[in-house]
Amino acid sequence: MSKQQKDNLQEVTNQPENTGHFMQENAKSLAVIGGAILALILLYFGYQTFYLAPRAAKAANEMFRAEQYAASDSLTDKAIKGDGSYPGFETIANEYSSTKSANIANAYLGGLYLKKGEFQKAVDALGEYSSTGSQVIDPLVLGMLGDGYSELKDYNKAITYYKKAADKSKNSFTTPLFLKKLGLVYEEQKNYKSAEEAYQRIKTDFADSFEASVIDTYIARAQARQ
Repeated sequence: MSKQQKDNLQEVTNQPENTGHFMQENAKSLAVIGGAILALILLYFGYQTFYLAPRAAKAANEMFRAEQYAASDSLTDKAIKGDGSYPGFETIANEYSSTKSANIANAYLGGLYLKKGEFQKAVDALGEYSSTGSQVIDPLVLGMLGDGYSELKDYNKAITYYKKAADKSKNSFTTPLFLKKLGLVYEEQKNYKSAEEAYQRIKTDFADSFEASVIDTYIARAQARQ
């Protein structure tokens, strides 16, 4: 056996011992790392149980008044700002972040700001909303983002969000509504071919929707302008 082969054999033979030696020398460091991971896990669950859960309950209890105000056109400002006794959606969204109530508050805020014509505030609030899996609220929020960007004349972003809204949950209520708005933005850009395609989807795929009952006029207009 050559000297090189002997050296290789000795190296292989010594590997388990070296590994054990490493573990012995670094046992303290590994224990510290393990303890740190455990501490992080406990901190996370403690945060969820003792911080987020009570805040979520408090936010839900305080939000009902703002929801009542939001249902009245004359009380929009109180829904947003609060009434002195109960907080509005702005306070709930800011002070109870990371809760479900704050998430829904951002959706409310977006719609209320759109109603007031404060379009940049609307897209800022709606941009803070996180998808919940709702077949109605999620596409409506995306559609309202499309509305906000459309009013700001950022038509490329409006198109992006109207497409997302139309495809998020395909149904005869939200999908044709946002396809129609998509077509109108395309017309604003003088892209009449794409506008016609959006309108045709309504006629073909959502024939029972309200939008389908009037869509022939829009299709004819888009075709005439091509």
